[in-house]
Amino acid sequence: MNFEPSDDQRAILDAVEALLTRHAGPKRAALVRQHGGYDEALHQALAEGGFTTIARQEGMGLLEAALIAERVSRHAGVVPFAAQALVAAGLTSEEITGPVALAFDWDVGEPVRFLAQARTLVFGDDDGVKLVTPEPIDVEPVASDFGYPMGRLRAGFTARGRPLGGGAQARLSSLWNLAIAVEATGAMDAALQVTVDYLKVRKQFGRTIGSFQAVQHRLAGCKVLVEGSRWLAYEAAYKNADPEASATAATYASAAAAQVARETHQLSGAIGFTREYDLHVWTLRLQALTLELGGISGHRRVLAALRWNLDGEG
Repeated sequence: MNFEPSDDQRAILDAVEALLTRHAGPKRAALVRQHGGYDEALHQALAEGGFTTIARQEGMGLLEAALIAERVSRHAGVVPFAAQALVAAGLTSEEITGPVALAFDWDVGEPVRFLAQARTLVFGDDDGVKLVTPEPIDVEPVASDFGYPMGRLRAGFTARGRPLGGGAQARLSSLWNLAIAVEATGAMDAALQVTVDYLKVRKQFGRTIGSFQAVQHRLAGCKVLVEGSRWLAYEAAYKNADPEASATAATYASAAAAQVARETHQLSGAIGFTREYDLHVWTLRLQALTLELGGISGHRRVLAALRWNLDGEG
């Protein structure tokens, strides 16, 4: 694994950073939330730029899609980019119509990110994985403060759609774990940067708060967690969403997210708990991400089963 981006990767990241600077950010996320909760313009811009299909382009793959998904999360984009460009693209070579939502059968009745806006639902159950076009009668919008629009599948929902091949359910879990790790990394990175910027100007006892060594130690600890999450996610993407690598990345990132959210709010003081301050844009998303696929305990169970062959195979 090369730790430096290639020339092509640098060019892609430069292009997506320029796009996100124009079409995303915490202020835009707040505005989108007031007007329906989904950023159609950003979705369209990413699609027209070829970013949503990057994993299927020649010479590209899941690593490039992960690099972009992290940036979208860091810029607080209100689009399910990782669900489409990482998960759906990793499941099938077909071009999937977005927005994309992800759910397993145990999610029926529970809030699902972007479900109310989804044109394609990737749905896993005991029979495998299907690509479903959700009908309005099947979906109920859910009010949410998580920073993502939410919906739930109504009781009695039956997944009627195009089935994918054998092994798709396990593959969906691995790709979804990877997506969680990547999105959490981007949100943690942004939350930490906002906090550092604040601590450079906020003063107490005649000094900026960031100049105190105890505060610096806590920030350094958060930085270690963010970088650990980033490189575990990159490794999993580089390994094409290997199940154990993806579960490891999701487990670590979920644990890191809880600590980074707690530390950044504490270090920001009272303003960190207000809507006028941008920190909540990312920390509330972290709360949602750490609940998916059974949360950290679910990731740990999957990782233990994979690492120690608890399913009895082999």
